[in-house]
Amino acid sequence: MEVTASSILLSLALATFLTCAWKAVNWVWLRPKQLERCLRDQGFKGNTYRFLYGDSKDFVPAIIAARSKPMEVNDDDIVPRVLPIHQYFVNLHGMYFPFQLQPKKIHKVSFLLSRLLGWLAMVTIFGTNYLAWMGPTPRVNITDPKLIKEIFSNTEVFQKPVMNPLRKFIVTGIATYNGEKWATHRSLVNPAFHLEKLKLMVPAMYSSCCEMIGKWEVLVSTKRSSFGSDYEEGKQLFQLQKEQADILMQLLRSIYIPGWRFSHFYKSSYAQDLLAYRFLPTKTNRKMRKIYNEVGALVQNIINKRQRTMNGEGDTDLLGILLKSNLKATDQELGSKNNKLTVEDIIEECKLFYFAGQETTSVLLVWTMVLLSKHQKWQALAREEVLAVFGDNKPDGITNQILMGYISSKL
Repeated sequence: MEVTASSILLSLALATFLTCAWKAVNWVWLRPKQLERCLRDQGFKGNTYRFLYGDSKDFVPAIIAARSKPMEVNDDDIVPRVLPIHQYFVNLHGMYFPFQLQPKKIHKVSFLLSRLLGWLAMVTIFGTNYLAWMGPTPRVNITDPKLIKEIFSNTEVFQKPVMNPLRKFIVTGIATYNGEKWATHRSLVNPAFHLEKLKLMVPAMYSSCCEMIGKWEVLVSTKRSSFGSDYEEGKQLFQLQKEQADILMQLLRSIYIPGWRFSHFYKSSYAQDLLAYRFLPTKTNRKMRKIYNEVGALVQNIINKRQRTMNGEGDTDLLGILLKSNLKATDQELGSKNNKLTVEDIIEECKLFYFAGQETTSVLLVWTMVLLSKHQKWQALAREEVLAVFGDNKPDGITNQILMGYISSKL
């Protein structure tokens, strides 16, 4: 019996349709239910999976309610405002969970450590580990300190999930890497966070604070203490990254599909790119690409200036230490393709710490200022301590500095 071309094409089309249909059903129903049974067998509690949306519909009202009115001036309970989704589960199940983790597979489970709720005093365990649904993707909250330690220690098994392709326009770097690449970047970045290296940044921090007080256009500037760049360069970089982040959040809201786990449906990154419309020459995509290139060029200029002036003082900040560590690895013939950073890698690490510094250090300093303004006694004691240590002198190092124990113990 002769097989015609049309029958072959029809068979291929039918096979393709059935394959896609099976993957869709598996993505939105079969796999979530299988994961739910697996997690419940391990003792996790939580809502039953609801088709496609999971618990996502419950989160929006919680976020809107939390941000519909300002916090009370004397209210120190910041969790409901800062993390309304977590507070939703607290109200529902009477538990606090500071760590959120995301399973990827059933037998070889891989997790994402995504949130840390403030200070450890907030960790009060009233129940067992908890399960929540972000679309078809289950997420578990781990409260057992032994399990948390295991997750931190076993980075080969507990890895970060594949990052949304759109997020690379903001930052990648060590925070998004896994395996050998993560280990290489950490070994080169880690020296910058030794206590003695951090002490050397005090003069730069002092200089930044003087500019802050003089201009008061921003609450805090962390770029000088990290990279030795000037005020205007750092300000421009922060503005560009903030604009990029705003565009990204608008995009994610406009094309959001619950769970955002295209890798469960189409495994190829190419399919994810198509679904995210990343390659279409839209106005938004052109704008994101332009900002991405501007940020890269700005950081490249900072790196080039630092490389030209690395004559002994180049290792007193994060960028200098990163460049010096990378150069040392090369000189020791450890700088193979897998054991050293390319210029692009260094640019991404700089972008990461610029962004992370703005979203962590500056926010913490602003919160510290809020607390000091609310507690006048702390403010007076802190001022006395600073004047007792430095007086009217400009700090030229850390040799005369003592830790501000009172503030750290209170905050």
